[in-house]
Amino acid sequence: MRIGPLLLCSTIAPALLLPQTPYHPAIPKVWDEAQLAEWATPVAGLKLRPTHISEKEYYSTPEHNLRSYPVYMPGREPEGYWEMLQSIGPKPLIQPAALKTEADWIGAGRQFFEEACTTQLTTLDPRLISQVRSREYLERQRAIPFPDGILGTMRWVPTSKGVALSSLACAGCHLLVRSDGVRIAGASARAEVSRTRPFQPRGLRVDYLESANHVLRGSSPFFVPGETLGERLYQGYGVPWLKDDVNQRLRNISESEYDALVVAERNGGAITRWNGSPLYPAKIPDLIGVKDRKYLDATATHLHRGIGDLMRYAAQVTFAEMADFGPHRMLASGTTRVRERFSDEALYALALYIYSLQPPPNPNPLDAKAQAGKRVFERERCATCHTPPLYTNNKLTLAQGFTPPKDNPASLDVLPVSVGTDPGLALATRKGTGYYKVPSLKGVWYRGHYLHDGPAASLEELFNPDRLKETHVPGGYLPPGLQARPIKGHEFGLNLELAEREQLIAFLRTL
Repeated sequence: MRIGPLLLCSTIAPALLLPQTPYHPAIPKVWDEAQLAEWATPVAGLKLRPTHISEKEYYSTPEHNLRSYPVYMPGREPEGYWEMLQSIGPKPLIQPAALKTEADWIGAGRQFFEEACTTQLTTLDPRLISQVRSREYLERQRAIPFPDGILGTMRWVPTSKGVALSSLACAGCHLLVRSDGVRIAGASARAEVSRTRPFQPRGLRVDYLESANHVLRGSSPFFVPGETLGERLYQGYGVPWLKDDVNQRLRNISESEYDALVVAERNGGAITRWNGSPLYPAKIPDLIGVKDRKYLDATATHLHRGIGDLMRYAAQVTFAEMADFGPHRMLASGTTRVRERFSDEALYALALYIYSLQPPPNPNPLDAKAQAGKRVFERERCATCHTPPLYTNNKLTLAQGFTPPKDNPASLDVLPVSVGTDPGLALATRKGTGYYKVPSLKGVWYRGHYLHDGPAASLEELFNPDRLKETHVPGGYLPPGLQARPIKGHEFGLNLELAEREQLIAFLRTL
């Protein structure tokens, strides 16, 4: 597998085939105080919106605009490759002045998606670089390259100070390489992972660069030097305004206990992001079709009012995450935020590319069985929530146990019902808004992992009544220490006869 400038997507975005007509984009300002004011959804329990960094602080951060190149297993790289990296010097990842058409901008966004690196995981540490250049060391670490010799999502970044080591920002999570070789840009990289097909990282073990850079293991946007793992974890995930914050246990967690949490989430196709919790991970979202979504994040943490919101959301999750919640400042005194950002032009190109993403050709025919399933879908009124043609009504449902405040923002379109899925992410984390958004059913045939935390690894499992039993062994996410647990919630369709369940599944796979 190659993740880099030669990456081939599974489909060609229609916009890339547009006539080469001049294009003069009106690029939204990413960090606009007026747009930020009501962008975030109030946090459950606080009834306050989290505080974003200021516009002044955001734009005082230097821009990062560097190309990156694959890291190969020593002995597998092309002849003269390392020498080329040493001599080529820093090259711009995106050159807005050279982009003349919409297709040019989308192409630049594609290159950004495939090459942009996580700035907080970029290092010039000579010890780390020498280790990654040592085949003996990598073999001791059980590094596994792809067939072409590339070491997973690790990247070389030529800078003015030398060749740095880093890791992909976008494609690392949002590029699915299926077992049949089909590559789907925008889909979850862990869509096919399950407890029967454990996550097999290519390259060094996934937390290597993070721990080496003293960054909170689990995707922190901040450097947090000189602190214990527990202190860093609580800064990333603690919820001090909750009376009985379950995340308090992270303060005293051991390395082995935390590793077990990480392994469980990865083998369940899930991920923990800053302001989430390793106790309540969420599956990696599918970016295909995001243009038509009204809210961003599983818990609708932010509105999606247009391309500017997608741009600022990309900025937030890569380097500008929220850390202040009302009176609660989650970062320790002296903590340094990452001091680089992507330009507004780069984020615009990225957002255009994400908007252009298309699913791969669907191999599932709308045959007689699927047609019968469509009739079941209509008869059971599934379209109430999963309304065609988007197969979502773009509304929010209540997390179990949450009562929305009377002064809810008018921008929140809420169905006053709960489907009974696990409420942890929506109520026990800093991403907790009290809501889950109604997902689209489009693309369920390739996405894998169902419900927001991904415990069901197949549609058959999701529609199997046995999943409600205490003895059920989930195919997807299962917390460490448990041998079995029920998958509760979203019981629609479980009372159907087996034949009708199979028909319904056949129809859903055509979407």
